[in-house]
Amino acid sequence: STISKNSLKSSLLQLECHFTWTLLKQDVDLDELEETTDSQIEFLTQSTITSYNLLAYVCYLKKSNEEALRNLRSAEEEVQKHHPDEIARRSLVTWGNYAWIYYHMERYEEAQIYIRKVENGCGELSSAAQQKTQFPEIYAEEGWALIKFGKKYYERARDCFENALKNEPNNPEFNAGYAIAMYRLEETSQRPYTQVSLSFQPLERAVELNPEDTFIMALLALKLQDLKRVNEGEMYIERALSKTPDLPYVLRYAAKFYRRNKEVDKALEVLKKALAVTPKSTFLHHQLGLCYRMKFFHLRKFTRYLSQEQAEVLRLSIFHFKTAIEKKTKFFAAHTDLAGMYAEAKMYREAEEMFQKAFQINILSNSDKQQFYLSYGNFQLFHMKSESEAIRHYIEGVKIEEDSLPRSKCIVSLQKLLKKRIEGGLGDAADFATLGLVHSLNDEKDKAIECYEKAITLRPDSEEYLSALCELRLSI
Repeated sequence: STISKNSLKSSLLQLECHFTWTLLKQDVDLDELEETTDSQIEFLTQSTITSYNLLAYVCYLKKSNEEALRNLRSAEEEVQKHHPDEIARRSLVTWGNYAWIYYHMERYEEAQIYIRKVENGCGELSSAAQQKTQFPEIYAEEGWALIKFGKKYYERARDCFENALKNEPNNPEFNAGYAIAMYRLEETSQRPYTQVSLSFQPLERAVELNPEDTFIMALLALKLQDLKRVNEGEMYIERALSKTPDLPYVLRYAAKFYRRNKEVDKALEVLKKALAVTPKSTFLHHQLGLCYRMKFFHLRKFTRYLSQEQAEVLRLSIFHFKTAIEKKTKFFAAHTDLAGMYAEAKMYREAEEMFQKAFQINILSNSDKQQFYLSYGNFQLFHMKSESEAIRHYIEGVKIEEDSLPRSKCIVSLQKLLKKRIEGGLGDAADFATLGLVHSLNDEKDKAIECYEKAITLRPDSEEYLSALCELRLSI
């Protein structure tokens, strides 16, 4: 009998797999995701089933279904090799992916076979929700996929690993996933620096449960460095490097550690070693760009004019940032970093273009947007010598009401600029009003009122300033 497309669809939507986890292709760079997943299969042996499943989904998104099926077969081989006693349990996600891909290829009979496999594999468990709680690996696999799809997904990833840990609190892999999700969340929130770190304990616990996982060990080292416990951090970096001296993932974090420790030559040495192993890594190119940028600013302290060495370091920084964004078109930080270096090279048109490109990336978080207004404001102020444009952009950054490091930097820059103008006798009504706005956002209402009153003496006809002042007085 021919199986109808519609009867399949409702069964397919019940499955737990990459096709039902809302992983959207507009949030990632598919080629780059394929490349990083390939290199994880090559270098990180622990989660290859997960990687093959993800790769199958990426191939489907790139419209190569045959390639997708090949990856699913590889996932099945991995299950047979590593979990011969739990084949059904470990294959549920793979079988779900098979069903969806066959469905999209309009091979409905085969899709049906895989739906049955999942149903039989789950045995008594009727609903998808029950499968997940019964088989925490499914939660974990969803968590790993979410992490790979970028920062929009980190909170969901954390929740998945939390759920997996409810069943198996001592599972090293689930603890590692949870720690990585927490670490990434902390890195991307860009909150003003605090002494407490939410990812520190999860990282420490993951290293304790699996002392061989040098990837997690390197992240713990970076976190210790954040917490100003540099010597302990260095101990973990050295331990990780001695256990896996050629693992690109450890090398990249070791390099980041040394760069942040101002040991830029040591960082460059490690990065070049890693680049020899994974020449296409956007992460490595970005880190190289940061190292050369650091060298450039260091050299500039000592000379007024551009020496040959400075020019070369500047060129290399631009080259590596450029390489990173060519490979990963949604890499926001690399875009603004490149724009900044173009400005240093007095290539203002290129800098302007790159800032505009950065702002057009479709997956920017609030703190990314704040960072954009901060960097672009700085560019206007220091390179284009336009105070009014700088002020305009800093204000945009402050208006996005989310507590973050870039936002507090926008506030500081605004205050400095406005005070300088006012003290130099150049302050106009708009400057006083803007300073008033900054004070009111900072909850300094008395100072805000004072500023708006000055603005009104200079421009008594401004309804905008009057209504702002009334609102402030009412709120006290």
